[in-house]
Amino acid sequence: MWFDEAVVYQIYPLGLCGVLNEERSSDDSVVGHSILEVKDWISHIKKLGATCILFNPLMESDYHGYDTRDYYTVDRRLGTNDDLKEVCDAIHEAGLKILFDGVFNHVGRGFWAFKDVQEKKWDSPYCGWFHLSFDGNTEYNDGFWYEGWEGHNELVKLNLDNPDVRQHQFDAIKQWTDLYGIDGLRLDVAYCLSDFYLKELRRFTSTLKEDFVLMGETLHGDYNMYMNDEKCHSVTNYECYKGLYSSFNCANMHEISYSLNRQFGYENWCIYRGKHLMTFVDNHDVTRIASILTNKNHLPLCYGILFGMPGIPCIYYGSEWGEEGVKAPNNDYALRPCFEEPKPNELTEEIKKMIHVRTGSNALCHGSYRNVVLTNHQLIFERRTDDERMLVAINASDAPFTAHNGELGGTMTDLLTGNEIQMSGQLEMPPYSVQYLK
Repeated sequence: MWFDEAVVYQIYPLGLCGVLNEERSSDDSVVGHSILEVKDWISHIKKLGATCILFNPLMESDYHGYDTRDYYTVDRRLGTNDDLKEVCDAIHEAGLKILFDGVFNHVGRGFWAFKDVQEKKWDSPYCGWFHLSFDGNTEYNDGFWYEGWEGHNELVKLNLDNPDVRQHQFDAIKQWTDLYGIDGLRLDVAYCLSDFYLKELRRFTSTLKEDFVLMGETLHGDYNMYMNDEKCHSVTNYECYKGLYSSFNCANMHEISYSLNRQFGYENWCIYRGKHLMTFVDNHDVTRIASILTNKNHLPLCYGILFGMPGIPCIYYGSEWGEEGVKAPNNDYALRPCFEEPKPNELTEEIKKMIHVRTGSNALCHGSYRNVVLTNHQLIFERRTDDERMLVAINASDAPFTAHNGELGGTMTDLLTGNEIQMSGQLEMPPYSVQYLK
């Protein structure tokens, strides 16, 4: 599947286009066209080496996109359906794939069917679309109780057991595929979606387009519950997300190496060997990596592991040049900023080189995982297929380090620099360095 070799570039459109905090007009005819600005980013994304763009919510919503009002219409603050089609056509013309964010577990209070229930109460034909009771109430005093997502009553949980709800969503997905040509979906809070729903969704989307991808947002537990031949093709790897930054901040490379070995190593108990989870160092929900790392010298090293480890690496817009942003207790404004244009720098160039190596390496895309050298500050791991062997070497120390291992022998080429390295049981690792050795 194409997604197994992808490098994903994630965009939060309401933020990038600068309309997240824009006051909504009560006049439905007031429509912006800011989504067209994304066309100016396509060249940057392609030069970076990404092969797929993941859009966070684009459809009409109450505020932040995850509070859907209408699955069929682009958010008025961003533009029109025709505007989005123009953007998606340009992305496909550039040879890139597209994922939309599928927010199917819940909707906003402005969702048309919920508003019908607010108006008509028990006489609404859409009462069965939600989990509600007319014997209770909420803080919004609608005259009935309803289930919100994880206690957030601005997000109204849908009754996905109702076939009419599923059909409404599936018809929207078909429209997204027919009109915008999407190649797959990110499933918001996939861990909340039932086995039955995920299986029905997989069966439906498999009829839309060859290799249509379902990538689910999962946090904890066994990802195999959501990722298999009947449900999602891939899920988010939050276990390794935490291990990536923590290993640098705590001077403990054992943490990320343990997680990677547990998930992908040679032992019989490794749980995701051969599977492709989506990996990341930050996203729209967490503090940016440039803000969470205590030593900025570790920033390119963190990406060095990301593009060398098993999985499908994802870059969050702006982080490729080290943009900072700290998650606040009650909002995510700082994580979802507006940029007038890309701001590439030295870090961007380093990431570009890593992506180039990754996409050109069968071992880095599909190979096995094995730890070779491991200390608190250094990590060397092997990625191997039948026809290629790669070593990824990370030195997080401010001092040079000589790694010793009998497997560090022969002549290898550092694909990031082009330099040939002669090894006889040891490897010289410069301070704060990443080496991709073939």
